[in-house]
Amino acid sequence: MKHLEFDGRYATEILSGKKRATVRLGRRPNLKPGDEVLIHAGGYVIGKAVIEKIDSKTLKELTDEEAFLDGFSSREELMKALKSHYRYVNDDSTAHVIVFRLVERFENPVMSSDYAYEGNLPVEIAEKALKYLDLTEKDRELIELFLKSGSLRKAARKLGSPNKRYLIRDALRRAYKELKRRGLMKSGL
Repeated sequence: MKHLEFDGRYATEILSGKKRATVRLGRRPNLKPGDEVLIHAGGYVIGKAVIEKIDSKTLKELTDEEAFLDGFSSREELMKALKSHYRYVNDDSTAHVIVFRLVERFENPVMSSDYAYEGNLPVEIAEKALKYLDLTEKDRELIELFLKSGSLRKAARKLGSPNKRYLIRDALRRAYKELKRRGLMKSGL
């Protein structure tokens, strides 16, 4: 299942239905209308949603309506939040407006880490990957950077932006898949 991650401060708005969209900058999310996603907020999986639509546009094309869907009172408030969250932002930056519908609220939220890599810890995956796998040069560099930095966010910042966490996650997913195929990792769930 795919995932949408949010800062913990948005959990209440998501669960109440006030926040029904998110604006993401950078690469287009690997999502399409109809996809089911787990909603993460503050390190917990708080529910499940269905993607209703995704629109790509520049920041200057964003409207008040999209800001309202994202839980903000105005386009200006949304722009302020985006500029505080993303390091490099200008009016021509590409924005992806992801509209979702919450279909299930989890009464007992589960730690997000219990869903990633079937409950196995990323550090353990990284260590085993470096020890047992013949990784591509790029994956080896990313996994070593992750271990040296101590977190996905810190490693991504060293790559130039916290939005580059996907590069490290993708390398870890490839490693986990191969480790599991070889019987070196078991499902923790």
